[in-house]
Amino acid sequence: MNRPMVEASGLTAFYGDAQALFGIDFHLDAGELVAIIGANGAGKSTFLKALTGLVKVPRDAVRFDGAAIGGLPPGQIVRRGLAMVPEGRRLFPSLSVEENLLMGATAGRAGPWNLQRLYSMFPILAPKKHDPSLSLSGGQQQMVAIGRALMSNPTVLLCDELSLGLAPIVIKEIYDAMPKITAEGMSVVVVEQDVAVAQRVSQRVYCFQEGRVSLEGASDMLTRGQISHAYFGV
Repeated sequence: MNRPMVEASGLTAFYGDAQALFGIDFHLDAGELVAIIGANGAGKSTFLKALTGLVKVPRDAVRFDGAAIGGLPPGQIVRRGLAMVPEGRRLFPSLSVEENLLMGATAGRAGPWNLQRLYSMFPILAPKKHDPSLSLSGGQQQMVAIGRALMSNPTVLLCDELSLGLAPIVIKEIYDAMPKITAEGMSVVVVEQDVAVAQRVSQRVYCFQEGRVSLEGASDMLTRGQISHAYFGV
């Protein structure tokens, strides 16, 4: 049995007085790719922010590789080996492509990911490495955001809405890279709006609805009816 790399137990989260997450139970095993689906406002991005310290939660509500990390500063969490590709990419506009990638290496973690390997995985970035990051297409910017996170050499990669606003051919190219990312045991969580894509790329799926887990199961076993009910509550 694989050991859980990330665990959330009874996780609650608030924005001021407004509660956004209600008792989330979640686990991600070593080497696993898990997808999170759900409508806008279901709490998916808030959940990733809770895992990475961007939203304060109780210390014992989140465990990473067995250690309680809830509420730790984001920088400490990255240095422990948990990195996120944020929604909207959030590249540094004043930096070049390569400078953005190198920002990920400031975590100081040893590992297999370096510039050469990233350019091998996303060869379209190599001739653009000195270009301003925001001069790239949306899909290329997403590749830079993924590469920046990988440069921290994490053991767990969290990806928030990778395919948002991208053309289908670009989405396929990005997800085709996932086996290379997980080949050496890295665990991955993807928040994905496209249910078919989520099921295709993952081993398990969680569906969130109004801040709660409404469904969890093996990706290839969940039916369209089960997902529709969990997604919309009808």
